[in-house]
Amino acid sequence: MKVYDIYSKRQKRLRGQFPDVYQYVDIPQALRVQIVYIINDVIAEQVDLQFIRNFSEIYSRLYREYGKLQQLIVGKDIINLFMFNTQETEHVLDFIELSFKLIDYTYTNRTKLSEKSPKLTAETAIEELNSRFREHGLGYQYESGEIIRVDSQRIHAEAVKPVLILLSDTRFQGANEEFLKAHEHYRHGRYKECLVECLKAFESTMKTICDIRGWIYQPGDTAKNLINLCFQNNLIPTYLQTQVTSLKSSLESGVPTMRNKNAGHGQGSQPLTVPQYFAAYQLHMTASTILFLLEAEKALP
Repeated sequence: MKVYDIYSKRQKRLRGQFPDVYQYVDIPQALRVQIVYIINDVIAEQVDLQFIRNFSEIYSRLYREYGKLQQLIVGKDIINLFMFNTQETEHVLDFIELSFKLIDYTYTNRTKLSEKSPKLTAETAIEELNSRFREHGLGYQYESGEIIRVDSQRIHAEAVKPVLILLSDTRFQGANEEFLKAHEHYRHGRYKECLVECLKAFESTMKTICDIRGWIYQPGDTAKNLINLCFQNNLIPTYLQTQVTSLKSSLESGVPTMRNKNAGHGQGSQPLTVPQYFAAYQLHMTASTILFLLEAEKALP
């Protein structure tokens, strides 16, 4: 459903009452209500035994993971339980993620399942969810079946989202899974693990490009070796290599070095702490670099 720029919103914006930066701690009550509206609009005419089973499965799965005893709750009461009676932000996000994954995969072809047209398609529901997140300054987005943390909307729109779209190609399944794992670790504050998955995604992308192009590499080749191989096979045209002489050193000293120095080896007697802003930079650098490589591969004859 269209998100309207109504009078009261415009006035709040003029008064500076809309958030200028993202927060990640509190899910406002108004946002919770809006998300319930979205879910109900999608499933409004599918309230049947299958619907109850689907949300009961989400409920059972989450309570099992949390180590909590289930209450006797079914149907829409499950939605209300998580959206209105759950205080832990991450638990609410767990429910939103699984609910929209259900909507994404089950209700995408909903018009084929019902003679009546739904109020919202799965695609429109996801668009509204992400719009509501932005409207309330909550730094999360639903992308590729997962809730991921967003630090810069511009970077997310210009680097992270395009990468997720390109990596959805089944040939890049390994890199896609690793990049999504990096985001999952980042959202939960596991920043060292985030760096590890970033490097894996970076290396997997290059290996897949090599496989597609028939370039021979060894299974144990490091990121540096893979970068050299990509350059040797003119993944980047020669005329661009001479214009961007620092590109190779940037690739070699960027993603892999940051990971090796901060997460790839034993931490010794003093635990290594990776700050959040460092992990965010790593994620954005990985996204930009993978996007660069994927676009370069597409441009090859």
